[in-house]
Amino acid sequence: MDIKLLALMAALMVVIYAPPSQAKPISLVERCYCRSTVNSLPRGYIRELRFIHTPNCPFQVIAKLKSNKEVCVNPEIPWLQQYLKNAIKRMKKSRKGH
Repeated sequence: MDIKLLALMAALMVVIYAPPSQAKPISLVERCYCRSTVNSLPRGYIRELRFIHTPNCPFQVIAKLKSNKEVCVNPEIPWLQQYLKNAIKRMKKSRKGH
């Protein structure tokens, strides 16, 4: 048997019988959802807010607008900071009540 053919068959066997990797490629793992943020967005335009915290990305806030468009909102906007503070207070009160 030709040595090149034997090497090719061995390489194919390794590829076929090697267990699949569960890891994601680095390019997908380190990609943040929000690459840029909106600094001014009236609260009346927002249908819902989603908060994403991933290890390699800053705290991210995604707003789904009434037009069904999604935008990333700067988490430092004053009204959003107040919203988060109020939400934390409500969570603390509800835990004390139980």
